[in-house]
Amino acid sequence: MNRSKIHWLDGGSIPEGCLIMEAVPGVGNVGKIMIDALISKHPSRTIGWILHPDFPPHATLGEKGLIGPPRLEISTIMLPDGKTIVGITGIMQPMTASGQYEVAETILDLAKQCMAPQLLVLAGLASGPDCRAIHAICSSEEVRRKLEGSDIIVSRDQPQQGMIGMAGLVLSLSATEEVPAVGVVAETIGASSDVLAADRMANWIEQAFEVPLDLDLDSTKETAARLMKEIGVESSIEDYLTFDEQETSSDFYV
Repeated sequence: MNRSKIHWLDGGSIPEGCLIMEAVPGVGNVGKIMIDALISKHPSRTIGWILHPDFPPHATLGEKGLIGPPRLEISTIMLPDGKTIVGITGIMQPMTASGQYEVAETILDLAKQCMAPQLLVLAGLASGPDCRAIHAICSSEEVRRKLEGSDIIVSRDQPQQGMIGMAGLVLSLSATEEVPAVGVVAETIGASSDVLAADRMANWIEQAFEVPLDLDLDSTKETAARLMKEIGVESSIEDYLTFDEQETSSDFYV
C-alpha cells in the first residue's frame, strides 16, 4: 500500500496534457534550482502537496507566515508562449528507500492520469570542473527512438554508476508505468548550488524540446541564494559563483 498522500490546494488534479518537470535536492541542486527559478520568474501557483510519513520531520514556515508540513509541492507555471507546464519539487525527499519508491510511484501516477506528453526528471552528475555535458537518458526503448528521431542524442554510458534516490526511481520505473520520461542530467562538480549547470540545463531543454523557459543566469543565481538560505547553507552565493567566467576561468563550475 502506497503511503503517499496528495493534498490539493487548488483544483483536484494536474491540468491535462502538460509537460511535467521533477527535481529534488541532489548533486549541485541543479534541477531544483532550475524549477524554482521558473516558478519565481513566471506566473505560477502551488496547486498541491505530496505528503509522506518518511519525509524528514521538519515543518517549515511559508511566505504567508503559516507553518506547513514536509512535502513536495506541485506547481503550475505559465511560460511566455502562454503554455502551462508543471513543476514538482521540494527541499527534501523521503529518508527511506521505501518512501522514495512510494513517492516516485505517486509522481508517475500523476503523470499518467494527466496524460503528460513528457516527464522530465532533472538531476546532477558529479564530474570534474572541465565537464559541462548534459546527458539525456531514459528507461524505454520507445522513448529513446522518439528522442533520437528528433535528433536528441541519448546517452548509453552515463551515468556509469547509475542513479540513486527518487530521480533514479522515477526514471527507471517510468517504463513499467508507460510514462514517457526523460532524465536530463547535468554534469557538475557538486557544490551546494551549481548555478551555471542549472543555466546550461535550462538552455539545453529549450533547444531540445522547444520549450521557451526564458531563464537567465540572474534568475538562477537569485533562486540559488534563496535555496541555500532555505536549506541552511551559511556561505554566500558569491562564494560559489563569479559572474564573469572570463575573469576567473571558463572551467569554473560550482
